Amino acid sequence: MPTKPVTPLSKLPNFDARKIAVLGVDAHLPAVMAERLQPDALRQRFIAPPLWQPEIYAEHRFTDRAPMHAAVLVAVVMREQPMVLLTQRTAHLSTHSGQIAFPGGKTDAHDADAAATALREAQEEVGLDPRFVQVLGNLPTYTTGTAFIITPVVALVQPDFTVTPNAHEVADVFEVPLQFLMNPANHQRHALEWEGLRREWFSIPYNEYIRANSDAANQAQGCQHAAATQRFIWGATAGMLRNFYRFLSA
Repeated sequence: MPTKPVTPLSKLPNFDARKIAVLGVDAHLPAVMAERLQPDALRQRFIAPPLWQPEIYAEHRFTDRAPMHAAVLVAVVMREQPMVLLTQRTAHLSTHSGQIAFPGGKTDAHDADAAATALREAQEEVGLDPRFVQVLGNLPTYTTGTAFIITPVVALVQPDFTVTPNAHEVADVFEVPLQFLMNPANHQRHALEWEGLRREWFSIPYNEYIRANSDAANQAQGCQHAAATQRFIWGATAGMLRNFYRFLSA
């Protein structure tokens, strides 16, 4: 880790994570088998975890402020195909604005533990009622360049919950198949040289297809078309998902 703060990637001139060249993908690594992604298998994995090491512990630091503890909820929704709940942050936020993230935030003094932080923040950000959530356990901490020491809290979520986003913090809420996220063939590697340092990070682009009527005439005829929205997951969120992959594939 550098001895002095460096400029965050998102603050670099004209920086757009989508436009940084892909250096490679990890298609040579095996995807996590589908049976390991089912609720009972996930419960058992946390009850009897394997020997493993996270791939990413920390990013280059670019702030002088004291480190702060935080937690995020890696919410696996128990649909027919397990899905992961993610948010897109609003554009005006001071850190990680517009980026895709897990629900979560900094630890408050009254939070009993990381799970309490993650559950409280998920309820505040997206309206996820804790009674729908079963916490399985924690992944190792991930320290961001903004000096947040984040504990990812993995949980199962019953699918009949409702979402009520906090409009100040959350621009959108969506879900991505866990099987897609746990396949390293979808993990892209990036790097950039700046201020004498090599920054490296992962991205996991996901194309979400939504069937929608294109116009009134087509609606009358019952015609529907698929519209694609790319969810560009990168940085800390992609890094924590990569660690989750290492945990499940160990």
